[in-house]
Amino acid sequence: MSESQKFQLGTIGALSLSVVSSVSIVICNKALISTLGFTFATTLTSWHLLVTFSSLHVALWMQLFEHKPFDARAVMGFGILNGISIGLLNLSLGFNSVGFYQMTKLAIIPCTVFMETLFFRKIFSRSIQFSLTILLLGVGIATVTDLQLNALGSFLSILAVVTTCVAQIMTNSIQKKFMVSSTQLLYQSCPYQAITLFIIGPFLDWLLTDLNVFAFNYTPQVLFFIVLSCLISVSVNFSTFLVIGKTSAVTYQVLGHLKTCLVLAFGYVLLHDPFCWHNILGILVAVIGMGLYSIYCTIESQQKASEVSAQLSQGKESESDPLMGVESGAGMLSGGVKAPVWNSNKDLEA
Repeated sequence: MSESQKFQLGTIGALSLSVVSSVSIVICNKALISTLGFTFATTLTSWHLLVTFSSLHVALWMQLFEHKPFDARAVMGFGILNGISIGLLNLSLGFNSVGFYQMTKLAIIPCTVFMETLFFRKIFSRSIQFSLTILLLGVGIATVTDLQLNALGSFLSILAVVTTCVAQIMTNSIQKKFMVSSTQLLYQSCPYQAITLFIIGPFLDWLLTDLNVFAFNYTPQVLFFIVLSCLISVSVNFSTFLVIGKTSAVTYQVLGHLKTCLVLAFGYVLLHDPFCWHNILGILVAVIGMGLYSIYCTIESQQKASEVSAQLSQGKESESDPLMGVESGAGMLSGGVKAPVWNSNKDLEA
């Protein structure tokens, strides 16, 4: 099996794991919050991260992956930023209507595209932009119900969008810059995320619910669902880093909206949640947009692979027949020294 085929299988596995684990934890948390009244979402997230770190520590002890330390300041900043972004998203949901919160989540994709274009000079083709527009339109139709605006809620939403975009872009760039796997990055950043949310979580939950997490009545049923949620979160956190590392922050957001549509469909079909025609229409449009995005990404990846192969073959031909370079005047510097033609082309393409 070639390296490209292994990479494609790994990407498909990461996407599948992310979808299954995320939908599962949403169902579990819905039972915990809606049915059992445990509404302390930020504190619960801090417990998720603590269990994830403990699980990874056991995996490291069993030598399932290799610990690779790198820039401590980058890890600390990344972990704290991730924790803050989660807290801000919860605050945004608490101080805004559900419809405006859904618009906040939709804004993450165009904000990520804008940041990657501005700071990383990444180019998104018109086909990709068109598919993302269709996807966002579908998710908006399916989920956005009302748009009640308020100054504080809008400010919190802007902060949540910006910090989430930066954190997800950093996930991809750190893995590539320091040559670390998703597991290694998650293991090192988890403690900082967990501590951040463990400190601010009870306060945020009290601010949003007017309830004290430490005074809650922890029945055996509540404890069971908390433990189950924490166990599922290990797969959720791991697959998040895995997907972003293998693809991009934009692809992860597209996947996130797919999971939203799946959760809605699950609620309509199995839980008999109330729905109307625009919910179904929105899900169908979103699925079409996601399908177009996948097709266009695959086509562009194949085109880039073909270009790289062509550049490699051209480089080999130039090395095997240096007279052609001399006759054309290419590949020569002053003093008759042969220049690395392929490397120069590679730099220009980058």
